[in-house]
Amino acid sequence: MQANSFRIRQVDFILVNTMWLAAGALTKLPVTHLGHEQLARNTMDMTAITEALRGKLSEDSGLNAVLKFDCGDDGVAVIDGKSVPNTVSNENRDADCTVSISLENLAALLKGELNPMNGFMMGKFKVSGDMAVAMKLQRVV
Repeated sequence: MQANSFRIRQVDFILVNTMWLAAGALTKLPVTHLGHEQLARNTMDMTAITEALRGKLSEDSGLNAVLKFDCGDDGVAVIDGKSVPNTVSNENRDADCTVSISLENLAALLKGELNPMNGFMMGKFKVSGDMAVAMKLQRVV
């Protein structure tokens, strides 16, 4: 009985250490791709969000619309999915669909910590305009 207890504790110790090492390695990876270093540090401003969005977009995302993330006083990020190549800017302009969201929730969305559908259902953001564009949000984030 005591030998089994020791083995369980040893396995638990190994699993916990493995997870701790993996987590440590992931946070220390030299991520230099388009704003992801801010994602890893969890200190995103609108510039970092704009760069992260640029990194997630391909030349043609299939969005075929203009999508605006409105973070209130923190600013906006506008994805022009009509132009090829797709562009991202901080110019406040008309959009086919506007997502009103806090800067923190937008950062969580980009990090994959907030699922777009769950975020909408939980009231983490509001959508106005063309709802079909909002449904394509998972292609972008």
